[in-house]
Amino acid sequence: MTFQDIFKSSFLENISSISLLDMAMALTLAFGIGLFIFLIYQKTYQGVMYSSSFGVTLIALTMITTLVILAVTSNIVLSLGMVGALSIVRFRTAVKEPLDLAFLFWSIAVGIVLAAGLIPLAVIGSVIIGLVLLIFVNRKSHVEPYILVLQCDGQESEWQAKSYLDTETCRCVVKSKTVLKGSIELNLDVRLKSSDTNFINVLSELPGVRSAVLVRYNGDYMG
Repeated sequence: MTFQDIFKSSFLENISSISLLDMAMALTLAFGIGLFIFLIYQKTYQGVMYSSSFGVTLIALTMITTLVILAVTSNIVLSLGMVGALSIVRFRTAVKEPLDLAFLFWSIAVGIVLAAGLIPLAVIGSVIIGLVLLIFVNRKSHVEPYILVLQCDGQESEWQAKSYLDTETCRCVVKSKTVLKGSIELNLDVRLKSSDTNFINVLSELPGVRSAVLVRYNGDYMG
């Protein structure tokens, strides 16, 4: 094969199938909307350990999806080969938060819609989805869950502490109980009537109560 044959190859003819202006506009919009998705992810994140790399992945995934769909839409033969090539890709990274799946799918969907030329749908749809996530994810419950770790000397002090908690909280349920000689440890799921936690000070001063630790936890509750 000579250099003349290379320049006559149909491979080089695909360069003009998508203009540089179209590619630049699509990737710029993909970066802008991907950055918007990243900011919404930061505002709505409620996990324990924030991963900045996942936020950057949302931006990159939007741009990569746009790039792939642009290539697929430019050539029918290439689209068939791309389907076969991408079918062997497997992702092994575990997604810890269920909401992260929504952000991943959002980034992929925006990349597909942008590459298809449906720019208003991508922009307006992303704004609406972002507002919905901000409203519902950041909505705080009026009753927050707490875990109370209580250590008592005996059964009588346990009854007194439990009776006091029933009057000071909306709900008090024993989740676990550990009994040793001369010591009882309780883990209770409690719901407070207000944000005032001074009742813990009174609880710790009851006869037979060794310690009382109140911890607010964040997670799905079943029970």
